[in-house]
Amino acid sequence: MKKVGITGGIGCGKSTVVAEFVRRGVYAFVADDVAAAYYADTAFLAEVRQLFGNEVFRQDGSADKSRIANVVFADSHKLAALNALVHPRVMADFDAFCRQHSAEPYVLFESAILYDYGFDALMDKVVCVYLDLPERIARLQKRDGVDERQLMARVANQMPAEEMMRRADYVILNYEGNPRQRQVALIDKMIRQ
Repeated sequence: MKKVGITGGIGCGKSTVVAEFVRRGVYAFVADDVAAAYYADTAFLAEVRQLFGNEVFRQDGSADKSRIANVVFADSHKLAALNALVHPRVMADFDAFCRQHSAEPYVLFESAILYDYGFDALMDKVVCVYLDLPERIARLQKRDGVDERQLMARVANQMPAEEMMRRADYVILNYEGNPRQRQVALIDKMIRQ
């Protein structure tokens, strides 16, 4: 079974592309979704509290992920510390996911930070979803209602999309009107061969 990473800058439409692969019968591990579930685990929350203090928690004891995001995207040391909590868990869960789907020709590992943390070295192939920055910012402002300054802080913490595209084995240009389904079908066929 091959492991295929899928990455791209924030707001490029990775989820839409992953959904197209899934529609074609490919199993996808979405790292952000898996990591989000950790915030329901009391042991994980205790580590988050130790790292960030009480200011990132609500009165009901739940973590406020938007407060955490504001902290880590403004402080690279805090971001690295949070990643040190999350990444080993994610990779252990991905290993279990791979064992569960070992009879498949390949599985996807979707992560915006695939290259930033060396996860690409664990993949057989990498697909980059690309969209230029102004269009990504416009999509994110419309979708999330976040101001451009906050979005640019998040973008600054990721590898430039053009560098991801240069390193990838395959690239999907995810512009409106571009034949996304055809691009996914072609890449799916090449990976399966």
